[in-house]
Amino acid sequence: MQRTLFIILVICVCAACEQVPNPRPKGYFKIDFPEHAYRVFDSIGYPYQFEYPQYARVVKDSVFFDDAPENPYWINVDFPDYNARLHISYKQIGTKQQLSSLVDDAFKLTSKHTLKASSIEEEPVRLSPDVQGFVFHVGGNAATGKQFFLTDSVKHFMRGALYFDAAPNADSLLPVSEFLYRDIEHLMKTLRWKNK
Repeated sequence: MQRTLFIILVICVCAACEQVPNPRPKGYFKIDFPEHAYRVFDSIGYPYQFEYPQYARVVKDSVFFDDAPENPYWINVDFPDYNARLHISYKQIGTKQQLSSLVDDAFKLTSKHTLKASSIEEEPVRLSPDVQGFVFHVGGNAATGKQFFLTDSVKHFMRGALYFDAAPNADSLLPVSEFLYRDIEHLMKTLRWKNK
């Protein structure tokens, strides 16, 4: 009887070893997003104001390629819970900076992502009589998925680019990118120029 049980046990063990393992697909963590609620960025001396999410913070840009930024109105909107940052640069249109040159630079900076991007969609936007520009939706595993520039075509020019402090992976970053883009849209819609 014991010998029969032993043989059955050996057969079961051998049969179990012949099964082909079936790996589980890679999964991602569930992300709980907060409600969209906003506060106003209206610092004294800045030539613009806008609304940004309550869960974000605005930080003055202090480093530009290891140098001081060329403009005191450059800021970052940090999203610490998502390891993301919206870089915002501002330039005044005038004799030194022509509008056509600033627009060309915005398109060139976006096109630098074509090596990794699967697509770049250019969307013209007109948010008010004195706020218009383009939004760039960069597809694929590019370093930035959303960029924009806005201007009044006379005096003010603002450019923004959303970056994540993570390896670019469009699939895993897509939910967060889309969530943050709703806040970026709100920022753009509430943008007002000062000192017209």
